[in-house]
Amino acid sequence: MKTTRNLSSCTAVLVGKSATVDGSTMIARNEDAGSGINAKRFIVVKPEDQPKDYISTFNNFRLKLPDKPLRYTETPCADVSDGLWGESGINTDNVAMSSTETEFTNTTMLGLDPLVDDGIGEEAMLTVVLPYIHNAREGVRRLGDLVTKYGTCESNGIAFSDQDEVWYFETVGGHHWAAERIPDDTYVIAPNQTGIQEIDFNDPQHFMFSDDLKEFAEKYHLNKASKGFNFRDIFGEDVQSDHYYNTPRVWYGQKYLNPEIVQDPESRTMPFSRVPSHLVSIEDVAFILSSHYQETEFDPYGKTGTSETRSRYRPIGMNRNQEMHILQIRPDFPADHVAIHWLAEGVNIFNSPVPFFANCLDTPKNFKNTPERTTTESFYWLNKLIAMLADPFFAEHDWDAMTAVSESRKFGFANGRNAVAKADQAFKNVSENDLPEWHTKMNDKIAAVITNNLKDLLHQLVLLRAEKMVPTFEKGGEL
Repeated sequence: MKTTRNLSSCTAVLVGKSATVDGSTMIARNEDAGSGINAKRFIVVKPEDQPKDYISTFNNFRLKLPDKPLRYTETPCADVSDGLWGESGINTDNVAMSSTETEFTNTTMLGLDPLVDDGIGEEAMLTVVLPYIHNAREGVRRLGDLVTKYGTCESNGIAFSDQDEVWYFETVGGHHWAAERIPDDTYVIAPNQTGIQEIDFNDPQHFMFSDDLKEFAEKYHLNKASKGFNFRDIFGEDVQSDHYYNTPRVWYGQKYLNPEIVQDPESRTMPFSRVPSHLVSIEDVAFILSSHYQETEFDPYGKTGTSETRSRYRPIGMNRNQEMHILQIRPDFPADHVAIHWLAEGVNIFNSPVPFFANCLDTPKNFKNTPERTTTESFYWLNKLIAMLADPFFAEHDWDAMTAVSESRKFGFANGRNAVAKADQAFKNVSENDLPEWHTKMNDKIAAVITNNLKDLLHQLVLLRAEKMVPTFEKGGEL
């Protein structure tokens, strides 16, 4: 058997319905692979295409699946030889799932409840959970039961949402877990470390957990606090690398949504959730997930600070970004028109997300077909090419190139917003049975518009870079 390993280290943003500008719930995440390239696809999985038995090519985890799966969106790897890694999606009951955020359990817990090599891992979680749940709370329960029964091969954080609730689920050790319903008026920035803090075992509306979690901690004297049950402190890690790799991401996200609060970027005591100083939009979430410490001395593209400060902390927007999803479940619409799967691919510093109505039957060809070789006919590779060209311009502080990227991102978002607004007006004239096909056509149209915008940006960057090549010579007046 191959050795289990974490292939990605991501950043997640969760927002409750009372904290968003329009009353939506939102769960969002960057998928950051272990290297610069890990090509992704965006597909729709129909019930007839869902397997009856799941056998992981990653670690040989096996599970017989229930009957009657729902249709759902999914963002798997282009190369599935090392596992599917479905990562994100929304099913036809408007339940969203983002799996997963790689986390780390402390050595004491790993010694007492070791990870299970062939247990369920992030590679399988979305595919074996999302098609079989009808609300976010059911998602927590199904995944929790699977972790308890089969064990898990890694420590992870998983997000679930529906129209009313947002939940964050974290595994610790091989068989233990806890989940918290994110308060409706708050948001969460989750890096690669355990986040949930105080658990109230007498509040099942807001907390769920493995049956023996409290007793296990008591039996092995894991809780060092004189009172309370701080899940993060009991089971999580707090190592030196966290203060450079993880906590600064929380700091910057909270700084953006709560600029009035002064905190230390390396602090481990920043709260898991906060009430934002203003209501949160899709654009706010996308900004956080593409951020690189702008307007601070830690910006790797910045002019302030020193070379040491500009490389001190791990940014959220970075070369290992593969895809970013924002899973939005909206209020005030019929059930068959509420869910939008916003999706960006490539490096988030240089892209903008495309809105896809999740109640669809298929995805555009350049999203669902991602070949092994670079091509502008693939949305993933197109975005990666743009990043490769744009990155040195940003390092050089080239104003023309930076403006071209900024304008492309701005109008990409504007086009997406316009498409959603038009669809929100027009869908009322479409029958319920025809909506999935109609949504599919709407998704194709907006994806084509944004793809063409990106090809224009690529062309602009090529023209600008052509003038920057090293072998050059000014023509004399006689030539």
